[in-house]
Amino acid sequence: MTVILDCAIMRRNRQPSVPVDTESGLPRQTADRNLAGWPTAMTQRSDRMFLSSPHMSGREQKYVDDVFATNWVAPVGPMVTRFEEDLARYTGIPHVAALSSGTAALHLALRLSGIGQGDAVWGATMTFIGGVAPICYLGAVPVFLDVGHGDMLLDLDLLERALAEADRAGDLPKVVISTDLYGHVVDGARMRGLADQYGFVWIADAAEAMGASRNGVHAGVGADFAIFSFNGNKIITTSGGGALASADGDAIERARFLSTQARDPAPHYEHTTFGYNYRLSGLCAAVGVGQLEVLDERVAARRRVHDRYRARLAGIEGFTFSDEAGDMHANRWLTTLLIDPALAGFSREHVRLALEAEQIESRPLWKPMHLQPVFAGCRALGGDVAERNFDQGLCLPSGSQMTADDVDRVVDIIRSVRRQTS
Repeated sequence: MTVILDCAIMRRNRQPSVPVDTESGLPRQTADRNLAGWPTAMTQRSDRMFLSSPHMSGREQKYVDDVFATNWVAPVGPMVTRFEEDLARYTGIPHVAALSSGTAALHLALRLSGIGQGDAVWGATMTFIGGVAPICYLGAVPVFLDVGHGDMLLDLDLLERALAEADRAGDLPKVVISTDLYGHVVDGARMRGLADQYGFVWIADAAEAMGASRNGVHAGVGADFAIFSFNGNKIITTSGGGALASADGDAIERARFLSTQARDPAPHYEHTTFGYNYRLSGLCAAVGVGQLEVLDERVAARRRVHDRYRARLAGIEGFTFSDEAGDMHANRWLTTLLIDPALAGFSREHVRLALEAEQIESRPLWKPMHLQPVFAGCRALGGDVAERNFDQGLCLPSGSQMTADDVDRVVDIIRSVRRQTS
C-alpha cells in the first residue's frame, strides 16, 4: 500500500493537552490512559499520523551490523537462511523462501501450480491488486467471488456452491486464492476440505496476516502455498519483502531456483528455463529477523488499538466493526469501520476528510477487483457485500506504536463529525 502525503494540507491547532470527553464535556480519567502495554509516546512523531507506520524495536540494528561485518549483503547467505528458518518455526509451515515481495511470492506460487494461458484462477474480489496481478503475468484469467458479511473473508458458502456448479459443468478452477484480509484468517479446515474434494490448488494469501491464527494454527497452515508480505506498512517489515511457504520442500526449493534467475548448476550462466530476480537481500532479512522477535508484541499492540476504538465508539448508530470468529485470533493489522450513512447521518467520506484535515491518514477499504477498470471484463460471482464494504468502509490509523491518546484523538474527531451532522 503506497502512503500518499498531501503537503498542501496545513497542520491545524491541536486540542488542549487536558483530555476532555467530547460527548460529556467532562475531563477523562487519566488512569485509563496508562494501561499496561501502551506506549507512552509515538515511536516516530511527525506532523502526520499514518495509517500503519514501520515500528522498529532496536534489535534489528544488531543483525544489520552482523550482515555488514560478514559482508553477506546479497540475496544469499546465513541471515537469509536464518530468516527463513525463523519464519518456518513461527508459522509452523516447514519450508519457506524469503523473497522481494508478497506479489513475487504469489507469482511463484501460481507458476509452481502450473497456471498458464487461459487458466481460471478464483479468488476474493476484496483484496489488494498485488493479490491478483500475478494471475495476469501468466496469461491466466481471474474470477472474483464475493466476501462474507462481518469478516470480509472469501465467502466459503458461495465458493462451495460455485465449485459444485463448476464441477457439473466440467469447468473447475486450477487454483483458488483465499485472502486473509486485514489480519482475519479464513477457515483453513474448510478450505482444505474443498481443495481436496474438488482438486484445486489452494493458495493462502496471508500477506496481511502474519501473527494471526485460527483454531490454534497460524494463517496459511494447511494451504498448498502460503504467501506473506513484509512491506513497510505491514505488522512487521523488512522494508520491502515477502515469503512463500509450503509443506512441500521440493516446491520451495524450486521457488528459490526460479527466484534467482533460474540459473542451472554450471561454472557459466546456463538456463534451461527463465526465472526472476525475486530473492530477499541479506540486509532486509536482518531487519526481518529482528522484527520477527517482537511480532507477538506488535499483534498485542494492534489488538489493544482495535479494542480501544471499539470501546470508545460503541453504541453509535450505524457503526460496525469487523467480526472475529470465536476460533480466530486476528492480528488486527488495520482496524476497519463501516459507517452506514442512513443510520449514522454521515458517510465514511465525512470522517476521512475530517481526519485528513487534522493530518491523520485514513483510507477507504480495498476497492473490489471486479469494480477496477483493468478487470472490467472479468467474471464476478456476487459482489454486493464487497461493494457495500467499499462504499461504507474506512481503515483507521492502527500502528502498533500508537498511544491511548493517539487513539482518543482519532475518536474525538469522529465524534465531532457526528455532532456537526446531527
